[in-house]
This record gives sequence, structure tokens and C-alpha cells, in this order.
Amino acid sequence: MPRPGFTHQLGLQAMSGTPAETKSPVTGDHLEIKDSRTGKIYTVPITDETIRTADLKQIKVNADDFGIMGYDPAFMNTASCRSSITFIDGDKGILRYRGYPIEQLAEKSNFLEVAWLLRKGELPTQKEYDEFQHQITFHTYVHENIKRFVEGFRYDAHPMTMMTAGVAALSSFYPTSKDIFDERERDIAFIRLLAKMPTLAAFAYRHVKGMPYVYPDNSLPYAENFLSMIARMSEPKYEAHPVYAKAIDVLFILHADHEQNCSTNAVRAVGSSQVDPYSAVAAGVAALYGPLHGGANEAVLRMLHEIGDVKNIPAFIESVKSGKGGSRLMGFGHRVYKSYDPRAKIVKSLCDDVLRVAGLSKDMEIALELERIALSDDYFIARKLYPNVDFYTGLIYRAMHFPTDYFTVLFAIARTAGWMAQWEELLLDKEQKIARPRQIYTGHDERPYQAKVDLGHKIKK
Repeated sequence: MPRPGFTHQLGLQAMSGTPAETKSPVTGDHLEIKDSRTGKIYTVPITDETIRTADLKQIKVNADDFGIMGYDPAFMNTASCRSSITFIDGDKGILRYRGYPIEQLAEKSNFLEVAWLLRKGELPTQKEYDEFQHQITFHTYVHENIKRFVEGFRYDAHPMTMMTAGVAALSSFYPTSKDIFDERERDIAFIRLLAKMPTLAAFAYRHVKGMPYVYPDNSLPYAENFLSMIARMSEPKYEAHPVYAKAIDVLFILHADHEQNCSTNAVRAVGSSQVDPYSAVAAGVAALYGPLHGGANEAVLRMLHEIGDVKNIPAFIESVKSGKGGSRLMGFGHRVYKSYDPRAKIVKSLCDDVLRVAGLSKDMEIALELERIALSDDYFIARKLYPNVDFYTGLIYRAMHFPTDYFTVLFAIARTAGWMAQWEELLLDKEQKIARPRQIYTGHDERPYQAKVDLGHKIKK
């Protein structure tokens, strides 16, 4: 008999209406599942093209069995929540925030309006927007102790390490944020995080560069203020190039949310313990730090560096096609989008604008030739390996002279809006509980302890 808590990995067959005395009458869409071990048939309701895996627990061999569990490493086909924030159709290349197409938001909106939309569900009125913008501006400064905290890192510390620690540290400065079911506390936490993330990011940038920190200039719009804290030197007032400011704002919009990705799932999982929002967002920053998530655009730049010259592209492409030589094509295709990444279309145009200002480098020439090949070569077209958003954002950030290891920091600033919206949605969802996945235990059965070494603490008689 299988051990309690151990998933039964025996045959189950989906049926289409086979009668059985053990089957309960069910109205509406449902599955009928026959357990080949017992011959019993079970009904499982279908809602939104989804079954609840908890309904599988009824399928047992014996009354004291735990029941059937679903096994889905990496959540490839498991929904962990209901969400009304972001919609993605990867096959059709669709991305919408609260129903609004990403193309329209990138063209007509700005990052702060989108941040409001993600959390509130509707676009702000003029009065709401003006007050929101004022609140964000008012809260851009961080406590001086935070500055000294950042100064404590080594000169060569990775900026994402500083961001993870800095965001988590904010929790100690705002202890009332632990009252997460107080709407006013959530309001101010949302504002503080959006306002202070660019400041923390700029401090991390300047720290690595060995440059004095620049405080926020609250007379400037959001993107321009960030660029001022990054690049201002001795001038009394910094004026960002309008093309660069527009690029930052649009990229922040495109990266603001992306459904239940790794870092958003981390924020929700940690947030399900009802910890304060700063700690939950710090978990998101840490998840984003990983090279399989936020580091994808860094990988594009490393690939371009390895190619080295336009003349080396044909040999590189052949290596990719043959699968020999270890060459990997980075920045093409996407796990979610099986057609063209809708964000890539927007960023390609943005990239062209930035390159007209910044000029072409060797990396840019290589990238543009790779792009041309990918959009015309049957090998790439058949496999739907189109340039994705990471391909172009890496080029934009490089053209604006951001260090490669800083790209993910820019991602984190933008994604804070989505993380906070998702965190609050989790809190207000009555179906959600503390995240606690099941496992399939593959270890030993019970066995007696038999020492193999002398631990030096035998009990004296």
C-alpha cells in the first residue's frame, strides 16, 4: 500500500460519460476520471478551463490515503491564483494591462499613470493623477541612514545585491507597514516604493562608480529625475536628453508587469506569509537577480561580445543551427510568446531613436545584422525565433552607457509597480493562503539510527 502523503503514480483515464455507480451527478462542464486501480469514476468540475487539483484528493485506493496530487515542476501548467491585472496570449503575441493593449499604453501613457492603472484597475482622473504624482515626488528622498547603509558595500558589489538589501532595509524605517490590512498603510507603501526605488538604484550606481551621491530633484518628472541622479555632475541642474528620458519611461512601462513570472511569484509566495511589503518586494528583487530571469538582456550583450565582429556572424549562425560548438542565440524567442513579442515591436522603434542619438558601436552593428538575419532566415522564422524585448533593451541600455550588470536594476525599478499590485491583489483574495506546495517524497522509509562515527559524547553509565 502506498505511504500516506505519497502521490499515487498509477494510471488515470479521462472518460467521456461512462456510467458507474460511484459517479455523482454533476451539472456543467466537468471531467470524468476513471481510476484504473479501483475502477471507480470521479467527476471534477471545470471552471475557466481549469480544474482544482484539490478535487483530485477524492481519488483514493483506501480511505486513509492522502489522495492524488498534481505534479508540475516550475508551474508549467498550474495556475496559482486568479488575477485581473495582466493578460498574456503567447500564441497571438498579446500583452494587456487591465485590458489596455501594451502598444497603446507605450504610445500614449507614462509610467506613473500605468503604475496607478496596475494597482487601481482604472486610469486615473486628472485630479487623481496630479495628487499621485505629487505624492511620488514628495517621497523620493530616503533616510540618511540608508545612504550610509549603501556606503557600507564594497566598491565592486553587484548593484542588485545592494538593491535587495536596500529594499529590505526600508522595512525597518517604516514599522507601521506591517499593518498590511490597513488600506492607508498599503497606499503609502506603494508610493514610497515607487518613489524610492530610483533613488536607491541611483545610489547603487554612483557607489560602484565611486562618485558622490546625487539627491533627487523634485522639480523633474519621474524618468528625468532618475537620469539626473545617475548622470549629474557639477552642473546646477541636469537636463536629460528627451530621447533618453522617453526611452526610460517607455521601458519602465513595458517592464511594469508580466503576469506570474518568477519574481512576481516570489513576491506573492513571500507575501502570503503576511510579511510587510518591503520584505516581499525584496524577495522579488532577489528573484529578478537570477540570470534566467532579469539577466536575459545581459546575456545578449555577452553574446555580442563573443561574436566580436560582423564578419564572424555567419560562422556563429552555423554553430547555432548545427548545435555544435556551444553557441547559444540569446535574445531570440520567448518562453511565453510563441510569435513575436509585442514589447519587442515597441522597443525596436525606441532602439532606432536612441541609436540615432548615441551612434552605432561595434556591438550595435553586430546586433543589427543578427536582427536582419533572424527576420529573413527560414531557420529562425520556422522556429519563431524572433528578437524579443531583451534583445533590444540590452542595446538601448548599452547605448545610454549603463554598465551591463546594472540592466537588471532598471528592470527592478519598473517591475516594482507590478509587484505591489500583485501583492495587494493577493492580500485581498479570500481564496489565498500561505504558499505551501506539496512534494513527492523520494527518500528512505523509516530506518533506525546506527552511528558510524564516534561523536565523543557517549552517555556514561
